[in-house]
Amino acid sequence: MNKTVFITGATSGIGKAIAELFAKHQFKLVLCGRRQERLNDLKERLGKTTKVHTINFDVRDKEAVQNTISGLPAEFSKIHILINNAGNAHGLDTIDEGNLDDWDAMMDINVKGLLYVSKAIIPQMVSRKEGHIINIGSTAGKEVYPKGNVYCASKHAVDAINQGMRMDLNPYGIRVGAVNPGAVETEFSNVRFKGDDERADNVYKGFEPLRAKDIAEIVHFVVTRPYYVNISDLVVMPTAQASATMIHRD
Repeated sequence: MNKTVFITGATSGIGKAIAELFAKHQFKLVLCGRRQERLNDLKERLGKTTKVHTINFDVRDKEAVQNTISGLPAEFSKIHILINNAGNAHGLDTIDEGNLDDWDAMMDINVKGLLYVSKAIIPQMVSRKEGHIINIGSTAGKEVYPKGNVYCASKHAVDAINQGMRMDLNPYGIRVGAVNPGAVETEFSNVRFKGDDERADNVYKGFEPLRAKDIAEIVHFVVTRPYYVNISDLVVMPTAQASATMIHRD
């Protein structure tokens, strides 16, 4: 497989699982993240199977994003598939008690970071009239739930960007789609609850949540369809989950 895949948020959770699965299928990988030691580990492990280049930057830093992507080594500079996975939830507060720093982090990473990375890569896809962009959204982009206010707003923005991106890039034959997971057991809740592991663990008690590898398998399925097939918007939840607030627990 000679296609190059660019994955943001590759050091944990869904991004890491996507990187691991795509390595098995011998895609060339450009892996982005903020934790250098985890990037080093991924390069060492996955580099035994495929070619891997790692980038240590924060998607919120638009200058670093642009400069680093424009300076990719020639072997990795032609991006065939962009997976906009980087994203976070911070806090679970009512709007009147929300933390401004949490709000900034969610909007900067989930929305602006996605835009910065896309802006740096889309022009080469346009010039080639070829490419595939997968935006990792959330069921929070399809419905709003109590205390989800700004996080839901950020993921609704991803949903809107995904739709607008698909329309704007349609004349160039670029495939654009979103995968929107429900409850996935990753570090997501640990980050949201700022290291309160007990509270995070309770999120997944009493039912079987999705695993990161489930989403990775779906993303792989989406990008390996014949080029005339574009899976534009996909929602996936564990069987026990019917909505953001309805989960059947034992």
